[in-house]
Amino acid sequence: MRRKLALTKVSVKLRKKEFHEGWYLYLDIYPIYQPGSDKPQRIRENLHRDITTPVWDKSQPCKTDKDGTVSYLPKRNQNGIIICRSAVDQESCIFADNVRALRQHEYDNASLYSETDAAQAELNEKGKQNFIQFVKDLSKKKHARSSESIIVNWNRVYDYLCMFAKSDYIPFSLLSQKLMEDFKMYLLTAPRGDKRKGLLSQNTANTYFAIFKCAVHQAFIDGYITVDIAAKVKGVPEEEVRREHLSLEELNQLAQTPCDNPILYRAALFSALTGLRLCDITKLKWAELAKEGEHHRINFDQKKTGGVEDMPISPQAYKLCGEPREPQQLVFEGIPDKSVISRPIKKWIKAAGITKHITFHCFRHTYATIQLTEGTDLFTLSKMMGHTNVRTTQVYAKVVDKKKEAAADAFTIDFGNNTQQEEPDNDISGNSSK
Repeated sequence: MRRKLALTKVSVKLRKKEFHEGWYLYLDIYPIYQPGSDKPQRIRENLHRDITTPVWDKSQPCKTDKDGTVSYLPKRNQNGIIICRSAVDQESCIFADNVRALRQHEYDNASLYSETDAAQAELNEKGKQNFIQFVKDLSKKKHARSSESIIVNWNRVYDYLCMFAKSDYIPFSLLSQKLMEDFKMYLLTAPRGDKRKGLLSQNTANTYFAIFKCAVHQAFIDGYITVDIAAKVKGVPEEEVRREHLSLEELNQLAQTPCDNPILYRAALFSALTGLRLCDITKLKWAELAKEGEHHRINFDQKKTGGVEDMPISPQAYKLCGEPREPQQLVFEGIPDKSVISRPIKKWIKAAGITKHITFHCFRHTYATIQLTEGTDLFTLSKMMGHTNVRTTQVYAKVVDKKKEAAADAFTIDFGNNTQQEEPDNDISGNSSK
């Protein structure tokens, strides 16, 4: 049944809650003409969303109460969306504006049959679309220029979703808190894949589930679901990982111990002096080394993060590179492959009399820990290591703090029978009770 329409305008407005703080979001639709009546009517549609942090436009007063209190209209952006301080509230306002746009379209085309049918039809249509394909498309759209590791992680989430669903199709209509919780439990018991034995580590599951939550949240933003269920589901707790490293004494001890593979010897100590990852050392070319002033520098693209790094290196580190060769030649040509490098490292570590379990990546941890121990600040170290967030670097600060605590308890004094170190008992006045 069509309704008579005359320049009907749909607006998102606020209504103050009576018993709680905050405001309800609703649609104000005016004018509406009912069949057989020339008197315009106003329709208010509750969106079942409320906010607490709207920004008020002090240049637009709307009413003054009897006690002189002035109320103002909410501030809106250039698209007419109400501006909020809270990100969650802002998403509710974006959702409200999406519904408004849908309603306005319906009225503009004079084809409104009921207040909810069109919206429900639109939602039903979107609900049939494929969430798994949405994840794949979102990865290409969101991370087209991101690092290889980020792209790999998104692709792995796509693969695990397919394994979880036992197909490549999950309709948006099936997205729920329960499905998210079920996928979380699946990741915590999922195989590693790529012919590797064992299950996913808790931290890897944390990374994959965070990506999954990001995709579900984007589905809410794009209007495929009406509730931001991602905000209601907790992520996988991150497990603190022990980052093994060498002390400066142990590093010196290792440097004085011959290694069966001279290239590995130079590359490992180069990592300990620069903090570079094995993947970056392996692809380092002579063209990426240059001398500026008193220091040599390396300028390269990080393989893991995709970031461009320009960092100075010490004379010792440069000496470990060996004799300069052609610009396009590898600096550490002939370094063992990642799959077989652990055995010669283990043999070398054992020959040095070190009992710790040391991998090649531990040389990077060694660099970070020694730098902090010697007084380098976190921000500088973060830049030297190529971290995109200083919080990543803070894990090394915990190691140093533990060393400080151990140092505080490293020795005690034997006072014998002398009790002068004991604090005297004081009376109420603060005087000694002698």
